[in-house]
Amino acid sequence: MLEPTNNDELPVIPGKRYFTIGEVSDLCAVKPHVLRYWEQEFPQLAPVKRRGNRRYYQRQDVLTIRQIRALLYDQGFTIGGARQQMSGDNAQQDATQFSQLVSQMISELEEVLVVLNRP
Repeated sequence: MLEPTNNDELPVIPGKRYFTIGEVSDLCAVKPHVLRYWEQEFPQLAPVKRRGNRRYYQRQDVLTIRQIRALLYDQGFTIGGARQQMSGDNAQQDATQFSQLVSQMISELEEVLVVLNRP
């Protein structure tokens, strides 16, 4: 299977409360070691750590990771530039996260529609 080239090709985020690092890796098309590195570089990214130092990400964390991924991979920012984008303009960040949430909801509703239209 080919790697997704942009966030529009990433899978729909399931309606769960917490995700493991492996699940987030699959949902965001980013390797686990990259996620751990991004935690050090982006203060917005702080998954809950539980027993045995296991990371548990919430939906907002997944959206933040997808936003970081878009800045780095799609828009060509450096880590420093992406960090500045993430912390600098909160209005732009909120708008991006809002559009991601809307896209996510549309995808989920389309899936529900497919199920409802089955004979």
